[in-house]
Formats: sequence, C-alpha cells, structure tokens
Amino acid sequence: MRILLIASAFNSLTQRVQAELRDARHTVATEVVRDADDVRHAVAGYEPELVVAPMLRTAVPEDVWSRYTCLIVHPGPPGDRGPSSLDRAVAEGRTRWGVTVLQAEAEMDAGDIWASAECAVPSGVAKSDLYRGEVSDAALEAVRSALARFATGSHRPLSQRDLTPTVRPVMRQSERRIDWHSDGTVAVLRTLRAADSQPGLRDELLGAEWYLHGGHLEDQLHGAPGEIVATRAGAICRATVDGAVWIPQLRPVRAPGGRATFKLPATLALGERLPDVPERPAPLELAPERSTYSEIRYRERDGVGYVHFSFPGGAMSTVQCRRLLAAYRYACTRPTRVVVLGGARDFFSNGIHLGVIEAARDSAAEGWANIQAIDDVVEAVLTTTDRLVVAALGGNAAAGGAMLAAAADEVWCRAGTVLNPHYRLMGLPGSELWTYTLPRRVGPEITEALMRDAEPMSAATARRIGLVDRVLPAGPSEFAPRVAELAAALAVDPATHQRLAVKKANRARDEAAEPLASYRDQELAAMHRVLFDPGAPHHALRAAFLRKEPVPGDVRGRRG
Repeated sequence: MRILLIASAFNSLTQRVQAELRDARHTVATEVVRDADDVRHAVAGYEPELVVAPMLRTAVPEDVWSRYTCLIVHPGPPGDRGPSSLDRAVAEGRTRWGVTVLQAEAEMDAGDIWASAECAVPSGVAKSDLYRGEVSDAALEAVRSALARFATGSHRPLSQRDLTPTVRPVMRQSERRIDWHSDGTVAVLRTLRAADSQPGLRDELLGAEWYLHGGHLEDQLHGAPGEIVATRAGAICRATVDGAVWIPQLRPVRAPGGRATFKLPATLALGERLPDVPERPAPLELAPERSTYSEIRYRERDGVGYVHFSFPGGAMSTVQCRRLLAAYRYACTRPTRVVVLGGARDFFSNGIHLGVIEAARDSAAEGWANIQAIDDVVEAVLTTTDRLVVAALGGNAAAGGAMLAAAADEVWCRAGTVLNPHYRLMGLPGSELWTYTLPRRVGPEITEALMRDAEPMSAATARRIGLVDRVLPAGPSEFAPRVAELAAALAVDPATHQRLAVKKANRARDEAAEPLASYRDQELAAMHRVLFDPGAPHHALRAAFLRKEPVPGDVRGRRG
C-alpha cells in the first residue's frame, strides 16, 4: 500500500510507524508539516492510497480528509478527546490507558474509529517514557489493525455518535503548578512526571523562571519545602513538605523576543545561582530498597554483572561518559563471565550531549572532550576479552549510542526499539569506532547505505542485517527480567568459554591487521575538522535541533 505519514515532528512514534510499515512492505513516505497548507502540499506531491498521522498537532483540512482517508493516532482510549490526554492520564494516576486510530473530520478527535488498543500505565513512569514504551506498543497494534481493515475495502469504522466523549482540554501551566509548601511528595512527582519531557513544569526557583524536567523520589533527604538541599550528577534535590524529589534538568523560560531555550543538567543551568549545598553521590551498588536518583547502577547476579545506566534524553556528556567508563571498569574487575550494559527501559543512548556542548563557553572544546570520552567507553568494551559483553536496548538508540551498542559481543533489543545508526542529520562524520564495528557487523555496502540514507530502522530490520543479535518480544517492563534470564543462561553455557577464546584471538588478529588506535585517530581527525570549523553545518544543525527550530536551509520535509 502507498502510505503517506504526516506528522508535526519526526518523533519516536513517527519513526517507529515508518520503520515497521516499511518492514511490512508498504511504500511509505513521511512529511513533517506545520500547517494545513503543508498537509495539502504533502498529499498533492505524493498521491497516497492512505494518509496516517502518528503525531499531529495541526488539523487536517477538509479538502484533504474529504478526498483521502486520513487516520489519526490519538493517545487516548475510544471517546477520549483533546491534546493533553496523556498528560492528564499520568496526572490523574490512571493505571490503564489506550490508543485510538480514528478518521479525520471537521471536529478534532471525533471521527469514526478504525481501531484501538489498551495499555498499562506502570506506577512511577513519566509521560515521555510511557509514550515511547507502552503507548508506542499500543499505537502500533492499533495502526496495524486499522491498515488491515482498510485493506479489505469493506470495513465500516465505528461511529463515535453513540459514545459519550471525554474532552480533555489542553493542560496549561496554571493546572500544573506545584505548591511546595503544601503539596506532598507523591503529588509533586505526579505533577512533574505528567509534564515530562514537554512542556516541562514552569516554576520559580532562585529568583528566576524555569521549566522543570523529570522527577525522582528521594527517600532520605529532607529540608525546608521548596529549597534545594543537595546535588548529584547534575541534578538538584528539592525538598517537599514530607520528603524530597530529584529534578535532573532545567530549561530557562524564554525571554520576550529571545531565542528558544533548551534543557540542561540542572546544576549547569543554574550556574552561579546554585546555593552552597552538598554533592551527595549515590553509591554504584545501591541497596535495592532505596528510592533515590542514580544515573548509573551496578548489580551482580548469577554470574552476570549489570551496568545499568539511564541518562535524561539518552544524551551522555563528557562527565557522564567518564562516570560510565569508571562503572564499566569496575564491572570488569568482578568475578563474572557476562557483563550487561543498558537500562531497564526507555533510551539506551543517543550519544554525545548536544545541549551541554551548545551551552559551553567553548563548544568546540566541549564537543571534542565529549567525543573522546564516549570513544573511551566504546574502546573499553571492544577490548574486553575475558568476558562476554551484552548491550541490552530496552529503548531507542541513535548515533554514538547505537555504535556503543554495536561494540558489544551481542546486542539484544526490545521488539519496539528504533535505531538510528548514523550521524549525517547532525552534520557529523561520526566517531565511536564505527568504521571498525559497523563493517564487521553488517558489511561495507550496508554500512555505506546506513550512513548515506540516515533512516530509522526497526529492531527486526537491525536483526536481519546483523546489527542486532536478538529481538525480545517483551513489553517495556518485561524486558529487564527477560534479559536477566538470558544473561544467566549465557553465563553458565559451556560454549561461553570457547567463545571467549575465539573472541580474544579475533581481537588480536584484528589489532595486528589494523590497530583500533588507527580507526580512532582517523575518525577523530574528521570530527576535529568539523567541531573546530565555525562554518561547518553541524553547529547550526545542533542549535536548531535543541531549540526545535526549522533546520537551516529549510531542508525539512519528506523522508523516503
């Protein structure tokens, strides 16, 4: 089927829908649209059999929906309407939610229903994580059902006339406000999580206006309500009336007439405003009963060492990469046969931290340091020959994060994972030893295509080409337990000893043919030329990406 995807942004769900529909052998193009005229031009230029909108903020004009069947993916159950459905579901503490695929018509979200699917809302999961996990799974289930019904040519969608609609208007900042002197920790966390990652929660802090992003429970620290009582790894700990919460990121409120702002580690955003409070590092091996914020944790079980890491937005700054390297090196001192890298759910990694680089006084120097720090992590993984390393991708991976995963002996992905193993869209030649790992995994021709086409791919396609070794059909909360089962079996498998011997011999052979240092030096030379060239497109692309501004040169538009 010839399908046109229209979306307000090429976000995670749009990428997944594109990738999985192409896997199903549909001919798919994707157009990022800003208004009704963009929608008209997209449809006129492609003449699709069907239009699907995975994430659309603008209305489809009547002259389009009256001519073409246009299916809208709404993140709410049948009868739910409004632009803040998922925000309100999290804010209200719902335990079940759903996704509806409905036909575009004059009234928003009121069209006939082609398909729907339910999903769980796990306790303590923020809106953005839920959207990329359970909601994404439900959306794909509903989209596949809708397409199958449309293909019959005889299916009659369900009218909403007999449904009592639940209209959920846009959730404004006035509804999201936290009263730090009266709201308890549970209420504060729910409010924070309902605003993550967009639009954030607007609040006053230390004499300035900010958007707060992220929220994690702290079970030991206390203080005067609303005050910052500690810092940790760039996050701030803010007291509530009955406890405290960790807030990892802040975004300054945009000044009148000023340029759009972007998220940064909270302590970096505050700068000199930050009061003199203690830095409270979390131990690497954290007691399981603790509830606190920690980007990196280590645990050990059944001969397997787990280096769990979860960075906001999947971005890894210079400092974060160095901490991850230290944790990995520690894991390699332990008496294990297998090391698992990754988080339980959501992002694996998206590579270097573009926000920290953009905010740095010398962005070129910070970018250069960040690239070398992530290279150090990748090289440590590649040169580990005394145990097997598994990259466990419970969520999406891109750029340097995808290459970090590729450096492992085995890459295991949740079935809903989307990978973007390329750098071109950010104007970078790439690093993380990709010139060694990618050809070794997928061959030179596919490597060239990945870098040239710069398209997202599903876990299934990544498995087919050899970038991924195993795809696990598990829900977001089921992925980690399944990984643990497989890793424990790998640790006791008699064949693992022989695999380690072969691994060590192969690494020695490859090193003799061309040292890793040679690959790294060539990649870094190309990266250095871009980072230290003020006129290189990367700098403008980076700024536009962070601020969600149009790409310079107006190169937005159709993909595929």
